[in-house]
Amino acid sequence: MSTQVDAGHRRIRVVMAKPGLDGHDRGAKVVARALRDAGMEVIYTGLHQTPEQIVQAVIQEDADAVGLSVLSGAHMTLFARVIELLRDRDATDVVVFGGGIIPDADIPELERIGVARIFTPGATTTSIVEWVRANVATAG
Repeated sequence: MSTQVDAGHRRIRVVMAKPGLDGHDRGAKVVARALRDAGMEVIYTGLHQTPEQIVQAVIQEDADAVGLSVLSGAHMTLFARVIELLRDRDATDVVVFGGGIIPDADIPELERIGVARIFTPGATTTSIVEWVRANVATAG
């Protein structure tokens, strides 16, 4: 697959992040690789990132989207803080999506606060790549 872009558009830039104390990043790395292999630019922040560090990376990298992987159970707090900080930085155009061990009952509230999509265990990398392509704009 070509990673060339059409005139007036650039490749989708995604920051993949592991907020909080969760030390398991295999899923985040698999998603990051799938997005990269699909022609997107992916910046992986590494483990144990604070929401402040994640938002700083999003701003510095001029990212179109941020994907958060949370397995620790702190998803409500961590997603809310990232979204709050993006708003504080006038970066509300950044698409926030995520995945991990997130109960179905929490998904409507996450969507209400501004999370565009939650991918639960079993989501395929193909479905994630297709969703990012369809929902993240890249005006150049």
